Amino acid sequence: MALKKFKPTTSGQRFKMISAFDDITTSTPEKSLLAPKKKSGGRNNEGKMTMRYMGGGHKQMYRLIDFKRDKEGIPAVVKSIEYDPNRTARIALLAYRDGEKRYIIAPHGLQVGQELQSGRGIAPEVGNTLYLSEIPLGTIIHNIELQPGQGAKMARSAGSYAQLMSRDGKFAVIKLPSGETRMILQTCKATVGMVSNPDHNLESSGKAGRSRWLGRRPRTRGVAMNPVDHPMGGGEGRASGGHPRTRKGMPAKGYKTRSKTKSSNKFILERRKK
Repeated sequence: MALKKFKPTTSGQRFKMISAFDDITTSTPEKSLLAPKKKSGGRNNEGKMTMRYMGGGHKQMYRLIDFKRDKEGIPAVVKSIEYDPNRTARIALLAYRDGEKRYIIAPHGLQVGQELQSGRGIAPEVGNTLYLSEIPLGTIIHNIELQPGQGAKMARSAGSYAQLMSRDGKFAVIKLPSGETRMILQTCKATVGMVSNPDHNLESSGKAGRSRWLGRRPRTRGVAMNPVDHPMGGGEGRASGGHPRTRKGMPAKGYKTRSKTKSSNKFILERRKK
């Protein structure tokens, strides 16, 4: 996975740094695994703007991803590694022995032609999906379920990974990408390895137009608004804006928003790093 830097022939190219896409093996997606993707432009069913700074963007098709990996005991061969416009990670097309095809989030280092499996009694190799009760301690994992059979919910973005720390009764203790340590039932599944495209955080779009292609409209800073529009607006000259707040007045930095009565609090052993 490499990054591509450009010569500063234009101001848009000067700071542009994007993926070289050298890990992509095909540019044509599997037609049977595509679904239409509707865009709202931030408008609700009355046509009123309820989410700001959304709109435009290139037309995209959604790729149906298998987050459950519930075809147990049936080997699959990796047919291609593809780009997915809906996520930061790469996706891999699997062709199962029974003829079915499915997309999965590609782990880092996955190669075309590699054989993958999911279920019980299989080797903890990169790309294989196992139950947490069967994964060796200290293993790097991703695509982790929160409830058995629910499908992967955690560690799914580019370069993400968690680590299986220990087991305690019917729970496994996992250290998440945020630094949080929490307990998850051992009957939940996880995939071995790290998510592909780890250099994604080093990419730089280089110009505002690339944000427009992604469907992001220009964002107005709170300090540039009037007091009627934002808690940080107004003031003589270029005022700092005071304490960072949201448009609704909630503190924006360091203020804990997680509910103290949330049912899953009891599973969290150590909160994420500040």
